[in-house]
Amino acid sequence: MWLRRCTDYAARARTTLGAVALLALAACGSPGGTRPAPGAAAGQDGSPQAAVLPPQGQTLFEQAASAMAAGDRVDAELRFKEFLLQYPDVPAAWVNLAIIHGENGDTDAAMDAVGRALAAAPDFAPALNQLGLLHRKNGNFADAEAAYLKAVTVSPEYPLAHYNLAVLNELYLQRLDVALAHFEQYLAIVGDDEQVDKWIADLERRVAANQRTANVAE
Repeated sequence: MWLRRCTDYAARARTTLGAVALLALAACGSPGGTRPAPGAAAGQDGSPQAAVLPPQGQTLFEQAASAMAAGDRVDAELRFKEFLLQYPDVPAAWVNLAIIHGENGDTDAAMDAVGRALAAAPDFAPALNQLGLLHRKNGNFADAEAAYLKAVTVSPEYPLAHYNLAVLNELYLQRLDVALAHFEQYLAIVGDDEQVDKWIADLERRVAANQRTANVAE
């Protein structure tokens, strides 16, 4: 069941955001959990800081993002690196590179790329979200929570950080009420999501059951 849900979310998450193909790629947790955790969207407004990029730079970014969307990580990595040689201060490109490194299993390179993104833009929510994913993958749950919380603090309408906070609190921190709150915030931002609706209903039942158990114990 977990694997099927993870696969379903990954298929749904491989979409483009805005005019540039900024990906929200799935980064599923370990088997035994019940929720997939999406990765970072590589941009918040559908643009890799388009206002400061010349047309040539915009084209380079779009080509790299298109390769990433097509699943060609080798070509996408080369194109993002080429882009970053010319435009090293665009955090969205570093986040996409971090996602690619993470999918390739190179956690150190992914962490370095996220660090470069945050050096360029300390409050860039997709980079903070990706940092949280890397910490969670390494079992550093407190650090993951801190990164996600900073993401929703600096960008309250960034949905993936709310989603990942819900996943973290449900599966790893066992805070069902907090998980429920963040799933509800996620859904309020993105609108309809039938699968998350089901998870919310499930969490509501479990939270209510825990409360009834606590009342009996008192």
